[in-house]
Amino acid sequence: MDIIREHFTRQLKEIQEDLVTMTGEASKMLRLAIESLKERNVEKAREVIVLDDIVDDFNFNIEDKCLRMIALEQPVARDLRVIAGILKIITDVERIGDYSIDIAKFSIRLADTPLFKPLVDVPKMADLVLKMLEETSTAFIQKDMSVVQKVVDDDDKVDALYRSIHEEIVNYIERDSSVARQAIWIIMIARYLERIGDHITNITERIYYMETGEMIELHQ
Repeated sequence: MDIIREHFTRQLKEIQEDLVTMTGEASKMLRLAIESLKERNVEKAREVIVLDDIVDDFNFNIEDKCLRMIALEQPVARDLRVIAGILKIITDVERIGDYSIDIAKFSIRLADTPLFKPLVDVPKMADLVLKMLEETSTAFIQKDMSVVQKVVDDDDKVDALYRSIHEEIVNYIERDSSVARQAIWIIMIARYLERIGDHITNITERIYYMETGEMIELHQ
């Protein structure tokens, strides 16, 4: 019985390690996407697109391992919560990768022409979102639930910045319709960052559930 339990524990640890690595790759994608936007660096944007295959592979492999463990090991209590939580989290991490690709693609479009306004609040949003993702990863590794309120506070700041950017860009379009195409691309980038913040909040909810057995709603 001890041997069986040891084998199960080792498998679960490997899955958790895979999730940490997957999240790290998604974080790298997001960081490169933002750097490509700020630096007008097309090569970094293309690197984001290449990295997506790695994140997708982790998604499929982790899901397969989790489903096999449920079918063959029939986990209960906290072990089942952890596996179920991981199955949810990988979906959010995969979406973070997808949104990073979307940002990178718009970055490529924006690299060819001068910007109609300096990027100020979008990089601020990106820094906050990256901070949220790092804090959430730390919470998962260290089982530190004190990060929950930090993520909520940072997500509120991300939402406020998105509203501010949206209003500012709409005002630019109203004053000068010639900037509309580029302006809409910047709004879309801000929207993708806002959605990434939501997915990170989802991940935080699942980590909290894994550790406490309690489902909380962080989105207000």
